[in-house]
Amino acid sequence: MRGFSLDQLQAFADVVELGSFSAAAERRNLSQPAISQQIKLLEQRLGVRLIERIGKRAMPTAAGQALQAHVGPIDQSVRNALDAVVPFGTGMRGRVRIGCGATACIYFLPAVLADIQHRFPELEISVKTGNTADMARMVEDNDLDIGFVTLPVASRALDITPVMKDPFVAIFSADSDVSDVVTPQQLVGYPLVFFEQGSNTRVLADTWLRIQGKAYRPVMELGSVEAVKELVGAGLGASVLPSMAVIHGRTRLPVISRPLSPSLGRDLAMIIRRDKTLTQGLRAVQNGIFAAGRIGDNGDNGDINSDDAVTD
Repeated sequence: MRGFSLDQLQAFADVVELGSFSAAAERRNLSQPAISQQIKLLEQRLGVRLIERIGKRAMPTAAGQALQAHVGPIDQSVRNALDAVVPFGTGMRGRVRIGCGATACIYFLPAVLADIQHRFPELEISVKTGNTADMARMVEDNDLDIGFVTLPVASRALDITPVMKDPFVAIFSADSDVSDVVTPQQLVGYPLVFFEQGSNTRVLADTWLRIQGKAYRPVMELGSVEAVKELVGAGLGASVLPSMAVIHGRTRLPVISRPLSPSLGRDLAMIIRRDKTLTQGLRAVQNGIFAAGRIGDNGDNGDINSDDAVTD
């Protein structure tokens, strides 16, 4: 191990991932010469060339590709070693990696994580967003410590803890004359502004609308729920979104929300590997999510005024 360091290995991994010495330097808040020196020392230590330039992109050589295959397991072993030591220290240190959907990341997690970071400023928290299948796979692979995802999830490797129910609502512009409860038959009478296909929100909304038995086609399909809300507020149509996204103070244009009949919703849960070491930091995140979920289950997502909003 003499002459070899984890910093050199991380510099190599960053350059390969980003395809650029300068991008790797920016990620690590270092100068480009510092990253280049790390790679040079690693190559000298191993006696092989690891990176070559192809056009403007830095690419791994055959030897670099062989080394790259071992970077992930080495990094994870180091993290596991640090996690194992954390419970024996004082205070709340270490790192917790969370995976969740886009809606939860925007509308649920910020308050939870802000409270945790306020109480435990030395705890490092990172968040990655994606669909449930990807988040579950990353938790299984130990690339994430905990997931906050939509059920169902099936895995023998995971502990699955239901946290809250998130009912869906229909949203309209503030001047719309709508009934207290909205059915699929009523909603298809409006131009539909929906989240893009492939998302869990879209799948659930499409399934619910098919109850009315007629073909329909959204007039707009967007990749941003914030954009959906703004266009609905401008009077360009109606939409179906999780009630979690119906919060005050985000949309410029006023919208109103209505419950659905038949009801529609999703169950959100925490997932974690059964053999995962529960550090103090990970317990703090678990407790924070569970406590906030209980509040959310009892919350009131009513109409939205001109200072209000909704999302996926």
